[in-house]
Amino acid sequence: MRKSRFTEAQIVDILKEGEAGVPIPDLVRRHGISRATYFTWRSKYAGTSVSELKRMKDRPPASWRERDAGVIAALTALVDAHPRWGFGLCFDRLRLLGHDWNHKRVRRVYRALGLNRPRRTRRRGPSRARQPMVVPSAINRVWALDFMHDALYGGQRFRTFNVLDEANREVLGIEIGTSIPASRVVRVLDQLVEVYGCPAAVRLDNGPELLAATFTDWC
Repeated sequence: MRKSRFTEAQIVDILKEGEAGVPIPDLVRRHGISRATYFTWRSKYAGTSVSELKRMKDRPPASWRERDAGVIAALTALVDAHPRWGFGLCFDRLRLLGHDWNHKRVRRVYRALGLNRPRRTRRRGPSRARQPMVVPSAINRVWALDFMHDALYGGQRFRTFNVLDEANREVLGIEIGTSIPASRVVRVLDQLVEVYGCPAAVRLDNGPELLAATFTDWC
């Protein structure tokens, strides 16, 4: 940081002149300082002696993490326990817990920690017993269901619902659309069952369409 060209004694004398009633325009013109500098000095050092001012300038300023260690610890604990809470809920809970930090201070720390950015939490799917990846010995034993997506030249997104026979990797059906809900998945599978018969099992991931009640009831 650039060292001030004014000594501690000079700063104190200038502030005393202002306290004595010297007009601020005359004061800043006489000493060659800006109004902003004068008001900054007055807000920081008004009423201090030369020795006190020297001690304040020589002491290294504490970082915001040191000054706000309590706020940081409390906010971090809340966000860890409730990842989907925003600032409002966190601040209200801090008040309920008895903390008297004001709204501006807590929001400043909240933003400095990056907590105002969207936080994505991983959605945990239902637990299932692991099945070995064994190639079926005959066709129509296991169908593999999966979704893929792409975009048209104009930017419009679309999806494909793919059904494969795991025994010979034959593509039994590909359904294409901008939206393929669970009801449409079931309709496609019913059509494939009419042609190929019902498989012994289906293999799939945790996509929302394949976890919906409409599809699980069909299974």
